[in-house]
Formats: sequence, C-alpha cells, structure tokens
Amino acid sequence: MTGGHEQREPALMSTDLYDVVHRRRDVRGQFNGAPIPADVLDRVLGAAHAAPSVGLSQPWDFVLVRDPALRGAFHDHVRTERDTFAATLDADRAAAFARIKIDGVLESTLSVVVTYDPGRGGPAVLGRHAIADAGLYSVCLAIQNLWLAATAEGLGVGWVSFYREPFVRELLGVPAGIRPVAWLCLGPVTHLESVPDLERHGWRRRAPLADAVHHDRW
Repeated sequence: MTGGHEQREPALMSTDLYDVVHRRRDVRGQFNGAPIPADVLDRVLGAAHAAPSVGLSQPWDFVLVRDPALRGAFHDHVRTERDTFAATLDADRAAAFARIKIDGVLESTLSVVVTYDPGRGGPAVLGRHAIADAGLYSVCLAIQNLWLAATAEGLGVGWVSFYREPFVRELLGVPAGIRPVAWLCLGPVTHLESVPDLERHGWRRRAPLADAVHHDRW
C-alpha cells in the first residue's frame, strides 16, 4: 500500500498490441482512486495526440478534470440521464439495466474530456470536403489511442455517454462550436474484467467476426 492506495499490479501492464486490444474494457466499478504518475499520464495523452487525423487537422483537445465539485455535478447529471433512459425500458430490460453501473466518475483518479473543433486546420481541411464527419472520426481515433495506451499502462478507461452536450459545454466552459465528444474516466484499477460488463450482466452478447465480414459486396 502507498499513501492509502493499492499499487498498480504489474500483471495489468502489457506492451503486446493484440493482448492490449483484447484486454481493453470499458471500466466502471474497478477504479481504485490511486494517483497516476505524471510520466504515465504524459505517455497516454501523447499516444492520443499521435492519432491520425484528416488533413493533419488534429481537431481534438483534452480537458483534464480533477475538481471534485465539477465531477460531482457531472455525476449528478449522469444519474438524471440514467433515470431518463430507464423510464423508456420494459420491465425485463429495466431489470437488466438496473444491474449495470454506468460510470466511474467519482471513483476514478480523474476525467479526460475529449473535444472536437471543426474549425481546426480550416478553412480548407484536406480530405474532409466529401465526408463532413471525417474530423469527428479523427477524434475517435485519438480516443482509441488513449484507451489502448492506458490499457498498456495498467490503467482503466470508462467512456460515459449518459450526458447532454450543452450541459458539459456549460460545466467546463467549452467554447461555442466545439463539441464534447467523450467524457472518459481514467485511473488505476484493481483488475480488468475478462468479460465485458454488458455481456456479464446479460444486456447483449458479442457477435462473432464472421457475421461482420463481407466479400466484394454486402
């Protein structure tokens, strides 16, 4: 134990790409609140910033949220949105959903909010003229890089999607025109589950690769 927190277990760390890809999980209940060494956080953010982007626009920013008051306000908002979604479910789905923890905002070490600036690299973003969402795809690539790097470092990441963009924009002072794409909980974990939460709790099962592969035409 160090400073009242468990140390990261070396077994959680890996540099093998395929191992990292398949061990990555959307973490909710396994955060232990331990600090993230500054050099580790720099490597994880550096990996995100190294992602490919349309026209080399790098349209992302990373807001590191440590303030307990901000995280508490966001957590309250998430609980409200959870209730809103639960009210749309039938009895069986509501029972399944009730077993699922949807965020680790308060338990994780910090949050990383990833945003998209469509004006970055403009006015003419090379490669975006025919696919307007190419910039948004670029931000998602940065998020995936961050997630895989965090997994390689023995950290967990949880993507919280139960929020309204205007709320997050106002809460964090995000300028008009810039979209908050992902609120990510980040930090050391006790372990990573071998089976994703939504499968463990009976919400959905993963489809086999063969169901998603087509040859030449759909």
